[in-house]
Amino acid sequence: MEQDKKNITTGKALSRRDFLKAMGLGAATLTIPTVVGCSDNTEITEQEPPKGKMTYRTNPKTGEKVSLLGYGMMRLPTIESNASAREDGDAEIDQEMVNRQVDYAIEHGVNYFDTSPAYCKGRSEHCTGIALSRHKREEFFIATKLSNFSPDTWSLEAGVEMFQNSLKELQVDYVDYLLLHGIGMGEDGMETYRGRYEDNGLLEYLLEQREKGVIRNLGFSYHGDIAVFDYLLSQHDRYHWDFVQIELNYLDWKHAKEINERNTNADYLYGELLKRNIPAVIMEPLLGGRLSKLPDPLVKRLKTRDKEHSVASWAFRYAGTYPNVLTVLSGMTFMEHLKDNLRTYSPLVPLTDEEMKFLEQIATDMVSYNTIPCNDCKYCMPCPYGIDIPAIFVHYNKCLSEGNVPHDSESAEYAKQRRAFLVGYDRSVPKLRQADHCIGCGHCVPHCPQRIQIPRELHRISEYVEELKRAKQGL
Repeated sequence: MEQDKKNITTGKALSRRDFLKAMGLGAATLTIPTVVGCSDNTEITEQEPPKGKMTYRTNPKTGEKVSLLGYGMMRLPTIESNASAREDGDAEIDQEMVNRQVDYAIEHGVNYFDTSPAYCKGRSEHCTGIALSRHKREEFFIATKLSNFSPDTWSLEAGVEMFQNSLKELQVDYVDYLLLHGIGMGEDGMETYRGRYEDNGLLEYLLEQREKGVIRNLGFSYHGDIAVFDYLLSQHDRYHWDFVQIELNYLDWKHAKEINERNTNADYLYGELLKRNIPAVIMEPLLGGRLSKLPDPLVKRLKTRDKEHSVASWAFRYAGTYPNVLTVLSGMTFMEHLKDNLRTYSPLVPLTDEEMKFLEQIATDMVSYNTIPCNDCKYCMPCPYGIDIPAIFVHYNKCLSEGNVPHDSESAEYAKQRRAFLVGYDRSVPKLRQADHCIGCGHCVPHCPQRIQIPRELHRISEYVEELKRAKQGL
């Protein structure tokens, strides 16, 4: 009986082997690693968001009103009963909490819900379908993706099966927004794109489904190789893209290439869509949470300007200020995050020109902290050798931003900073999953949307940890 109940509410979880075979990557695990030894500067007010005040944008093709806040179903709340299951991404999704949060979002005007066959180790669509099936179909828009990352799924038959399964899991007979998922990813972005969508006839199939109304809007999400982005936009007269999903935030607007030379600045991406009047759907407005957990000096500057609202609200206002943005996605695992974002967009108060310049300076200063550009998306997971790559990077970035990555052994703060880093590292990342176990196989690199040279960064952190340990022992 208990097993039947679990299958009804969460669906049967795929095994790690089956999931990797189907998707070719690790899906997002469902909990956010806790950083111990470093402070958390996120602040969220308890004030209830108003009803009936949501800001909407108009889809130029359909005339439909889309909520400026979109619900990203990539990191869903879990029942945290088993530590090892959480670490492996196998924790049971808390369907009751998913239902509550979806209900609350719809009640407060959110009508755009974004998921994928790859999210939550293959369980997100199922759980999203359960939550939304309890509402009238006209109350929400569903966005999902053709997430055929593995070459084993590049055939037309496999792609059609994946799309049809999405309809089944979501309990709908049409999808409002369908995306080609992760365009530009892989060692050879263009070759990978053609193998996934063009050479096999899958894109033609999706275009046919749009003509039939089974897909209402067709677009793609972009990561990585700019040549693929430019190519797809050059084919706009042929494919008539209804929307494109891009990463846009006040750090990536001008500094994406400074952080990683293989990235593309958001001002270019947005500008190219604006030229063609293609609506932009925004992902990573917080850069995987990094813009809600800024270095303490930057937090103080934001709080000096606005004591009433959260640090995260600045990033959401920034993304929403651009008029060609249709919706801004947020993976709201916890109710307090949902409420905070609802307050920001109910209604949106666009940034002034002076506030935009202020955030541009914050972004410039943030670049100087030299953090690893990890968005905690967990596409690199699972590691074949059990390393918790995102948790390592999250801990390093957090401590670096807050001055707990010591380098000067002569500093009066060195011992305190060293202890904060080492203690927090051991508590945030189990020893068998730490950076020193990386053998440099490179399995993770093609899956990283930020194109981070992950083994190189892991080895650098491992060497740094050993340096701190030797200093602690007086060696």
